[in-house]
Amino acid sequence: MFPVGDDDTALRTTPVVTYGLIAANVFLFLVELNGGETFVRDWAFIPSRFSHDPAGNVPTIFTAMFMHGGWMHLFGNMLYLYIFGDNVEDRLGHLGYFLFYVACGIAATFAQYYFNSHSSLPNVGASGAIAGVLGAYILMFPHARVDVLVIRQIISLPAIAVIGFWIVLQLFSSFGSIARTDETADAGGVAYMAHVGGFVAGLVLALLFGRRGGPSRTA
Repeated sequence: MFPVGDDDTALRTTPVVTYGLIAANVFLFLVELNGGETFVRDWAFIPSRFSHDPAGNVPTIFTAMFMHGGWMHLFGNMLYLYIFGDNVEDRLGHLGYFLFYVACGIAATFAQYYFNSHSSLPNVGASGAIAGVLGAYILMFPHARVDVLVIRQIISLPAIAVIGFWIVLQLFSSFGSIARTDETADAGGVAYMAHVGGFVAGLVLALLFGRRGGPSRTA
């Protein structure tokens, strides 16, 4: 399932924060490419380094949210943020949405940290924060439909099915990552617990604050 868009006709505001987050992610990724491995080591969130010096590594909790492991990593994240973020921003308001996004990113970082606090691998990516956006979307717009590219056809599917499929993949993958031994924990790959942690944070925050932006409606 490759989502390509949803119905934005009910939006009341221009999603300036979503656009700004996309621009910030792209900009910092370009800086990251220019800075190379040194930049990644300096500004990515490294669990073992944080365990050794939490106060000194607080900035990396935030900078890592805007870094990515490659062009496809960046493209996939920004696609999901572009499609689903504007609706959530419209519901929460610009400032509320920004704070929500950052909170989900922090929750994602520490969910991964909890399960792999001794890892020396740099953790990067907006995936955890965007997972929170998906969690909020599925609660706020349960009847929305998403256009999905399947092979060579674009079809309309319920958002709950598209996001639900993504959730199932993350859950199965996260169980596999928890079961890995210490010897394989630093082998690289996707920080699945960050996805799960961000998604759960998005659900909880949407339940607490999601209805303050206005009456329920489909996306």
